Amino acid sequence: MGTGEDNLWQPDDRSRAAEVESGTPFDLSLCLNEPIHRLGGIQSYGALVAIDADGRVAVASSNCESLLGVPTASVIGMSAEVLLGSAGLAAVHATLDAPTGDRGVLALTLADREFDATVYRADGHVVVELEPATAERPFVFSHFYPAVRAALVKLQHGRTVVDVCAAAVAEIRALTGYDRVVAYRFEGSAGPGEVIAESVADELEPWLGLWFPATDIPPQARRLYERNWIRVIHDVDDDTALLAGSTDPLDLSDSTLRTVSGFHLEYLRNIGVRSSMSVSLLNGGRLWGLIACHGLAPRKLSAEVRAACEFFGVTLSLQLAALQETEATTARQHARTALFSLLIGPHTAAPETLLASTGELAALVACDAVVVRLDGQTTVTGAPLDEVALAELWQHVPALDSGQVWSCESLAELDPAFAAHATEFSGVLVLALDGTGNLVAWVRRERRAARTWATDPDLPVRLGPHGQRLTPRGSSAVYQAVVRGRCLPWTTGDATVAEEFGHAVRTAALRRATQLTTLNDELRRANDDLDTFTHVAAHEMKEPLRGISTTAAFITEDAPDLDATTARRLGTIQKLAHRMDELINSLLHFAQLGQGALHRTEVDLREATEQALEVAGIRLAEHDVAVTLPEPGLTVSADAERLQEILVNLLVNAAKYAKPSPPRTVVVGVVPGTPPTVFVRDNGIGIPEAHQEDVFRLFRRLHPRDSHGGGHGAGLAIVDRIVERHGGHLWLESTPAEGTTVWFTLGE
Repeated sequence: MGTGEDNLWQPDDRSRAAEVESGTPFDLSLCLNEPIHRLGGIQSYGALVAIDADGRVAVASSNCESLLGVPTASVIGMSAEVLLGSAGLAAVHATLDAPTGDRGVLALTLADREFDATVYRADGHVVVELEPATAERPFVFSHFYPAVRAALVKLQHGRTVVDVCAAAVAEIRALTGYDRVVAYRFEGSAGPGEVIAESVADELEPWLGLWFPATDIPPQARRLYERNWIRVIHDVDDDTALLAGSTDPLDLSDSTLRTVSGFHLEYLRNIGVRSSMSVSLLNGGRLWGLIACHGLAPRKLSAEVRAACEFFGVTLSLQLAALQETEATTARQHARTALFSLLIGPHTAAPETLLASTGELAALVACDAVVVRLDGQTTVTGAPLDEVALAELWQHVPALDSGQVWSCESLAELDPAFAAHATEFSGVLVLALDGTGNLVAWVRRERRAARTWATDPDLPVRLGPHGQRLTPRGSSAVYQAVVRGRCLPWTTGDATVAEEFGHAVRTAALRRATQLTTLNDELRRANDDLDTFTHVAAHEMKEPLRGISTTAAFITEDAPDLDATTARRLGTIQKLAHRMDELINSLLHFAQLGQGALHRTEVDLREATEQALEVAGIRLAEHDVAVTLPEPGLTVSADAERLQEILVNLLVNAAKYAKPSPPRTVVVGVVPGTPPTVFVRDNGIGIPEAHQEDVFRLFRRLHPRDSHGGGHGAGLAIVDRIVERHGGHLWLESTPAEGTTVWFTLGE
């Protein structure tokens, strides 16, 4: 996550209206955009020095003299080795170089005084924060571990999120001594927070069940909570130690001592808090909640206690993630049970039938309506939905991969225009069936839910006793509100069921693909049988044809005195028999192209063209057609004999259909690619667009039988069959009187 300095956040309309109602000139955007990581100071109980690339101190806190015994002005520019000692400086660099992250903690001794040092890098500097050691030295892990281990064991006994958080707040309060420790759970990444667990001193009023507005923790603060597990404030009335030596405030995103925003200090003062600690609860790297600790008096924690609390945060986050995974596993089991009726019987025939089972879809996930969007067609089952609003909804659904789920509980927060449709649909759970826009959406209306707020969420700003500051609420300022524009929250189980259904659809699609493969295999066998039949039938037909032709020749020879009409008829019989024989030969050849394996090699296209010219060259020379050969060294993966046959047919066609007057040309070439595309381009008579599909049909000629050199109309059909056998594609581009280009690929 970034630190947020480049993002400008603006309050929404409700928050702006609250400013007006509160009667104060406070600008809430100041709080939302305050650069809390560059406030130019630290809490005064520790000191800070930042070392530049030359090994000298470039930035130092104003309290160096009181803590380190050296005036700040003298520290700036001092060699870090002189300040920290050679052993200390080496320890700092060793800590930063260790494979444990971007920051680390170590013990240092300066001027006979022991310090807990936190080190990290920021803005090209090595930053060292020094806190006077408050615990015994040396640190004895065996003394510290039993209490921590006992606390962690208690966490493991929790069966629900609330149980685990309740155990955690009790253990952290016992470990730290704070007066109030609460666990917040946020509603979404930028939503309000609810107190779901609390351990509190008897004299304090409980906060359990209260909600706090989202503005209490602005966006840039949430990002820092995601970056740092723990944040400690020693005393809200602390005199900040300012940083000197640089005109630009140092980035303190990783700082332990970072000073506190005036807005947040005002927040704490107005609820009677003098010290605090926050421990982040993360899920998947995103802020899920917080453990917030409040003390009625200043409190400084040792580095060991802070480390234990940080460890608690990490462990608790893992435990919460495990609980959510358990919930998801349970939901998957329920989903499989619910999906069983969809996965048996006729429903398994095709994905379309699964998607048509809208009754079962509504039973999978509790909703008010189910929307299926398939191949541009939208079907709605359940409560009627506005078509215009639905069309607008698709514009707000992010790009999703196949099987991915996206949900939203308040569409009005995405676009205020949806607020008018909240009674129809307020939230949506979307399952992407593929990456092309086919999806299923479960829709819920708004749910009017009463919440107990720790203040009126429409009035986040009030004039406080310390000036015009954001003044948060004490627990006594409870406000009952009915939340509008949000649906019943989508749970992990809901998302899991949707994912399981997506898996079922993909399984059905795979099953259908398998069925189609089987059908294709059967069709292929039928085609093979047809090819065999054609081959046998053609051979059987050739024998009587030869007899007819021979008999007609014998009659002509044995009866020289035949009249002209009879002689002409006998000649016609011979010609027709000869033509029929050629047609059968072409048919046989065409059938044989579907049989036998291809023997692919890397074939030099220029050499293949030269070999084809040995057959087609005479026809080209007769029509004075000039041939341009491919560049040397260009190869294609093909069966060499079949490629030569393709080129012979195309070159002969270029000769047959050459234009009446020169120049007459034909060019053979290749366009590089995967696979490469071969072309044969002539400047002949061309083909009318209406007949360009016909030329690929067997025995289809566009001209009289004896014109343009005769032929049977099998050439391009044979070429198409050979290209198809290679797994390639054949097409042409042609303009009458300008020429034809035949393009083909040969697969890979």
